[in-house]
Amino acid sequence: MSLAVYIFSGLFLPLFPLSMPFNVLYTRLRNPLLRSLILLVWPQAGLAIISAFGDRMPAWMPAWGLATSLLYAVRVLALREVGLWTSFVGTSAWALLWILLGNGITVQQLKLYGVAVSVPLVLMTLLASGLERRFGAAYLGLYGGLSESIPRFTGVLVVVVLAIVATPLFPTFFAMLSMILRAIPKSPFVAIGVAAVWLLWSWAGARLLQGLLVGDANTVAPDISQSAVWLYVIVLGGLMIIGVYWSELMV
Repeated sequence: MSLAVYIFSGLFLPLFPLSMPFNVLYTRLRNPLLRSLILLVWPQAGLAIISAFGDRMPAWMPAWGLATSLLYAVRVLALREVGLWTSFVGTSAWALLWILLGNGITVQQLKLYGVAVSVPLVLMTLLASGLERRFGAAYLGLYGGLSESIPRFTGVLVVVVLAIVATPLFPTFFAMLSMILRAIPKSPFVAIGVAAVWLLWSWAGARLLQGLLVGDANTVAPDISQSAVWLYVIVLGGLMIIGVYWSELMV
């Protein structure tokens, strides 16, 4: 029974190929609010199932999670559509929850981590929706020079990408650091795998920013309002506060 619970949880804490339904659903949903909702709810559903019905997690589940995370981290490098980029990075990040479960982090603690990972993805979803409203699509290389044409939007986008790819002081930074430090004495290969995922995320983030921001401004569009900027700043600042809390809990 316990094995069946963990396999079913692999739909929500993605394990390939059980990760595919989420990405199909996210792609088919065009409403940014619905996309944001499933980003917040999906990993919480998996953690709730484990909390209610899970017993002893099979020892090989973290390895499956790491393999899934690596797969999606590699695949995201080839993506040009910002929405699909977001869902694949989310899949890669949530799959690493299995490693944290294997390291003795409780499900209740991971629920906070799930929110902290999902919120930057929600912000990216809203930003991608803003690109679609302004330009008709959100693709890398379709238009450039956004740093000149919509500078406030650009500033928010850069910080959101930094939050997604686990830079200090965001929660994912301390979670990734914790996974590496805890894995080094027990399984150096796991530490190397997590570090590789981290590197691939950073590479993917740099490619996304390059594809959207670099070049001559060849489009004209309204920038986001100052009040919207402050809303993003408040949310991102809250994530940094959570990150500081996690620094004591996980490292």
